[in-house]
Order: sequence, then structure tokens, then C-alpha cells
Amino acid sequence: MEISIEEVLKQFINNDKNNNHIYFANNSTNAPLLAYQVNFPRIEIILEGKQQMQWEDNEGKVIEKTLTANDLLYISAQSWNKPIWTTPTTLLSILFGKQQIGISLLHWDGTQLIPCGQVNKPRRGPRVGTFIIQALTEITWQNQSLEQNKTVYFLIQSLLSNTLDLLNVDIETSSKTASLFVAIRQYIDTHFREDITRDFLANMFYISPNYLSHLFQREGKIGLNEYLNHIRLEYAKSLLKDYDLNVKEVAITSGFKDSNYFCRIFKKKTERTPTEYRRQYHSKLILK
Repeated sequence: MEISIEEVLKQFINNDKNNNHIYFANNSTNAPLLAYQVNFPRIEIILEGKQQMQWEDNEGKVIEKTLTANDLLYISAQSWNKPIWTTPTTLLSILFGKQQIGISLLHWDGTQLIPCGQVNKPRRGPRVGTFIIQALTEITWQNQSLEQNKTVYFLIQSLLSNTLDLLNVDIETSSKTASLFVAIRQYIDTHFREDITRDFLANMFYISPNYLSHLFQREGKIGLNEYLNHIRLEYAKSLLKDYDLNVKEVAITSGFKDSNYFCRIFKKKTERTPTEYRRQYHSKLILK
């Protein structure tokens, strides 16, 4: 599947592809299982197919809609959205991190996510994108309909335009390897529940699997699998505390394919089994 991230952005900015609808996820409370939730604002654009999606508005109402081609969802910082993968779809995901923008092109073929492209650019120089995001944040917290708000529409267009500008500017960085490491770690932090492998990440970021392993050892002083397990285990701890799931459900929901492997890793890191960890946590709550 040959789709250029730059060309996609150009089509939206030049109105070759008008947004059918622009939706907003703007609440950080009560994030359900398997929801995406990070500390930075994000944009999801459906390019082809359909995507069933859940999110929460600023009044605490859970929204569920089937997004179609050219629909856009803006997710405020710390807010959540939950994609429900059913039919084949292709989407563009943009994450506006503090230091850089990460753009992912993904295709769901009905059984698995396939990486189709990844671009990362530092957010250096004029803070135009930051001011646009601040304006969006102020508007989205107002209790009014946003779908027909022309100011919101033009702010989204401006944010996409600024993103395209960053793609076309060659910004010198102190360490390109450090920036690449941050981008990969950022992707893992968002997608750790999925079937992420070394080969998958290497393909996504256009590097060799061996270089990917070297990058984590050099920049992160940690192995790739060790970091991935750490993120998944921290999420598993929150599930054991807050949800009445059995151990196998916790393992699968956290991104572990094998529940026995999950239990071994969990005990190695915490010196307790998942069941013991849950029991100990709830006993402390009772004592309080």
C-alpha cells in the first residue's frame, strides 16, 4: 500500500479532501479498557474504510460513532479514545509531543495492524503549533457545539498546515538517534497493547531490527523487550487494582500473548504473583 503522508496532509489542507466531520474527545475520566490515553494531543484521520470509535466529551458523555473516510477526531491531551477494530480501514495518526510530532500511517486488514509509514519531526523554532493547540483547548472546553464551529475547523486546518510545514523543514538536532529513540518509545507508550514486535517496529521506523535493539541499549540503557514488558506490567498493575478481570484477561489486555509468561515476568519484577498483588493491594485499602 503506497500512501504518502505528505500527500495526504496536502490533500486535506488544499481542500482536495474535505473533512466530512470533525469530532472532539475532551475528557480524561473513566477511560475504559483498551482505550488510548496519553499526555499529548492527537489527531486521528480516517483515510479509507470505516472505524468504529468511542470517546468522551467535555460533559462526561461517552460517544460512539462509526467514522468514515475523511472524518477526523481531535483528542485533547490526557483525553481518551477507543478504536474498535472490525472492518478494514486505513488511518493517519498524529501525536503532538512536547519536543516532536509523530505521524503514523496504519492499515487494519481485518485481523492485524499493518504499518504503512512513520514520520517524526522535532518541534523546534517558532511555537506556532503550540499556540494553535492552546486555542483549540480553550474553545473545546466551552459548552457549545463544535462540529459546525468554523473557527475550530480553521484551527484544525492550520494545525495540519503547520505539521506539513515541519515536514518540509530540515531542522538540525543535537542527536538524530536520540530523537528517533524518543519517537519509538512514544509509539510503544501508546500502542503497547497491540502485537508489537522488533520486526514490526523496525519496519515502521525504516531501520533494521539489529539497529533498533542497539538504539534502545545505547539511548535508553535498556533492552527493547525489557522496556515493552515494563510498560505492559505497569498497565497490568492498574488493571489488577481497578478491574475484576482474571489473570488471563489481564495478561491479554496488557499486550501479553502468553498468560504463563506474563505471570513469570510479573513475579520476577514484583516478587508476587498477579493474584497476590491484587489481594495485597485490596487488603491495604480495607485497612485504610
